Amino acid sequence: MKKGGAQLAVGDKAPIFRALAVGGEYGDGRGVDLGEFRGSPVVLYFYPKDDTPGCTVQACSLRDSWGDLRERAKIFGVSVDSTQSHARFIEKYQLPFPLLSDPEKEIVNAYGVWVEKSMYGKKYMGTERSTVIIDGTGRIASIFRKVKPEEHVAVVRDALNKLAAK
Repeated sequence: MKKGGAQLAVGDKAPIFRALAVGGEYGDGRGVDLGEFRGSPVVLYFYPKDDTPGCTVQACSLRDSWGDLRERAKIFGVSVDSTQSHARFIEKYQLPFPLLSDPEKEIVNAYGVWVEKSMYGKKYMGTERSTVIIDGTGRIASIFRKVKPEEHVAVVRDALNKLAAK
């Protein structure tokens, strides 16, 4: 499969980003950048599209586990959807965490998750469902590609447990 952007590995310095965050503590929207979170783990979960079946399962499972996860890391969903789309998705499913809007595809390319996909024999570019966990020093602690939506929370929880044990 053809990958977009750089191919990152555990131990690499996480690509710096700046994006508009909507939801959670960011309300209607505020710019954030990775450098703000030094000292705290950050979970970036990349997903294809707001309000689609798999993405909704993934987001709602994070919502349902929010009490356990919110104190352990900063968690951001990332897609190429607009801030308006994110706001509707957050409101519809009462998501307590922020979503980053990446319409220019800067973050998805930097993290290597803008990839060639195929459906019904048609090839197109899209976001690979992936999760990157960044440690408090700004280095990549874990990378999970092609995450299954229903297994996502368990994968994130396990990775955060391992990171906390270091």
